[in-house]
Amino acid sequence: MSLLGVQRHGSGPLLVWLHGFTQTKDSAHQFRSILAATNELLTLDLPGHGENAGISASLDETADLLAEVLPNEPVDLGGYSFGARVALHFALRYPDRVHVLALLGATRGIEDLTERQERRRSDDALAQRIETVGANAFLNEWLSSEMFASLPPDPLERRARSADAPGLANSLRFAGTGTQRWLAPELATLSIPILTLAGKLDLKFSLEADAIADAVADGTSAFVADAHHAAHLEQPASAAALVQSFIRRS
Repeated sequence: MSLLGVQRHGSGPLLVWLHGFTQTKDSAHQFRSILAATNELLTLDLPGHGENAGISASLDETADLLAEVLPNEPVDLGGYSFGARVALHFALRYPDRVHVLALLGATRGIEDLTERQERRRSDDALAQRIETVGANAFLNEWLSSEMFASLPPDPLERRARSADAPGLANSLRFAGTGTQRWLAPELATLSIPILTLAGKLDLKFSLEADAIADAVADGTSAFVADAHHAAHLEQPASAAALVQSFIRRS
């Protein structure tokens, strides 16, 4: 089992960017085009999504699959939400293969075991919902949630979303937040420069950004103005500039 469809654009130092839940390697086209102006940008579909919809993998297993397709030398690695959680797991498992880590909308997970189990039940229920209504109807529901209420209309962005119901459902079952162990005790082991980003209007993940940055040896938190959770879609130029600036000075 290996990940398919690695995609490269632009030239310069290699930057790997991992997409969020329901997205694909073709998502965030404006954000990606800005990054590709200064870097060779590598993207790929994560398990349960796009070309890799048929792969089901935990976060640690996804990190191992990623290790098979990335160069052996240290790379600049970033990701959004689900992709940020994968990137963080990769850095914890393969710290010598990451030069700089940029996380947008990342989380340490859920500390309380009861709350974590409840989240897993919620993720399982959502997975069943996806299989019942189908991917397209689910995407309408997903994108109409408050978290994405301020997303600008973008037909290209919608077409780039993954439309495989079993894949999305299994992504939640195998790698949803409810499956993630509490990572806070492990963060102090990371010595690489880490940028934690969040939309300034995304209060929950702004707190997480600060907490992760404070827990690591070389952490910096920054916030994208006038943006909620999907800050790189709402304010692609501002989000990309923060990533590019951090990479340059690291």
